[in-house]
Amino acid sequence: MKKVGLYFGTFNPIHIGHLIIANHMVEFSDLDEVWLVITPQSPFKTKKSLLDNHHRYQMVFEAVADYPKLKPSKIEFDLPQPNYTINTLIYLEDKYETEYKFSLIMGEDNLKSFHKWKNYEVILKDYSLYVYPRILEGNIEHQFKNHPKVNKVAAPIIEISSTFIRKQHALGKNIKAMLPDAVWKYMDEMNFYR
Repeated sequence: MKKVGLYFGTFNPIHIGHLIIANHMVEFSDLDEVWLVITPQSPFKTKKSLLDNHHRYQMVFEAVADYPKLKPSKIEFDLPQPNYTINTLIYLEDKYETEYKFSLIMGEDNLKSFHKWKNYEVILKDYSLYVYPRILEGNIEHQFKNHPKVNKVAAPIIEISSTFIRKQHALGKNIKAMLPDAVWKYMDEMNFYR
């Protein structure tokens, strides 16, 4: 049974930071694959700067084309909105129960607010978390610090955000170095975030 890490994000746009983290997880942990799950709409974010689902999927598809262990996933596009991670996990479990064992990939910043997630106890009972470091304000809930299901992975700390890329691109700054070539090309051709 393949071990799959689910890396959720709006990927608006996907950037080299996302790729570095996803690739690090698949190369330096016991995961066999990482699926980049494109979120249609997070319960915590407003939608106004979010590109259409199919455009964000296309950019992720282009970004991971040369990485056989990384896969784009639009599994959440067909689930009722707003969607919660627990629903996606249950759906995937039903669909692939004999093929894959799923885990979640998240930054330490998400672990910090994990106790606010819908059914977080159920997630932690049934799934492992693979956590990459972030520069943090405040503390991580003590219940997650030495939890047997929480695996800390010493991935590089990446301080690039999609928000920063969108803002600077709109201001005419050259942000090309922060994006995979194929993503930059697609974004530029489609005239996104200007």
